[in-house]
Amino acid sequence: MFIRAVDDVSFSIQQGEVFGLVGESGSGKSTLGRVLLQLEKATAGKVLFQGNDLTLQHGDELRKARRDMQMIFQDPYGSLSPRWKVGDIIGEPLEVHNLLKGKERRARVEELLEWVGLSASWYNRYPHEFSGGQRQRIGIARAIALNPKFIMADEAVSALDVSVQSQIVNLLQDLQSRMGLTYLFIAHGLQIVRHISNRIGVMYLGKLVEIAPSEELFLHPAHHYTKALIASIPLPDPARKGEFAELQGEIPSPANPPSGCRFHTRCPAATARCKEIQPELQELRQGHWAACHYPC
Repeated sequence: MFIRAVDDVSFSIQQGEVFGLVGESGSGKSTLGRVLLQLEKATAGKVLFQGNDLTLQHGDELRKARRDMQMIFQDPYGSLSPRWKVGDIIGEPLEVHNLLKGKERRARVEELLEWVGLSASWYNRYPHEFSGGQRQRIGIARAIALNPKFIMADEAVSALDVSVQSQIVNLLQDLQSRMGLTYLFIAHGLQIVRHISNRIGVMYLGKLVEIAPSEELFLHPAHHYTKALIASIPLPDPARKGEFAELQGEIPSPANPPSGCRFHTRCPAATARCKEIQPELQELRQGHWAACHYPC
């Protein structure tokens, strides 16, 4: 069975920017992120990083490029080997790329531990001695060990308690300021993405349906799917009612996507045109793009 997990997606991330990517499970967010890092191979198209097409690079050339591209994983438990000490986990990228040895490597790892809010004295501890939030900090320390330029955070806070999520997001922002990092921040919910992102892309069933600056997206959503996602954000005041109708139904199977606009089976504004013709991304306002025949 052939599935187009990511279909005809095109966007750019500016240096020093945080680009948020949101959508329901099965929308293709993680697959897109893995394609950008060449952990999954694209069947067509290009992935440009600093002007170089990563899809044409192999072996040592790609390995060298990956020094500048790192990943923060979703699961702070499964992503760390329980048999390795924290110092070895964080220092592994330095060993793989033949950077720093002995005392210099240990000093760098201890510095990274402190950068992410942990004690340098915990170098010889094992992952089971840490909480979920602390483990994610270890994963972040590992991701920044090589001084990368680009980091993909794939659902990096979704497995954490709400109170810990904000701490990790604040840490990522601090590291961005300190190191000049560029992020692709993938998440299910818009609220956490709004806090950290400069721009947000919304994916639905393998397609990018809207791209806009963060606040612009929240104040003036143009796609009905984006509008429904915003409506699903819990309000702190139970007496208040949502401004928009909540999203109904389940996301269709990517193995058999609907014809025309893929969202038409759940869209309150869908017409016969939506069932037959697939809308393309169009710039509605400066920097605000949407793929909808009848934008909000």
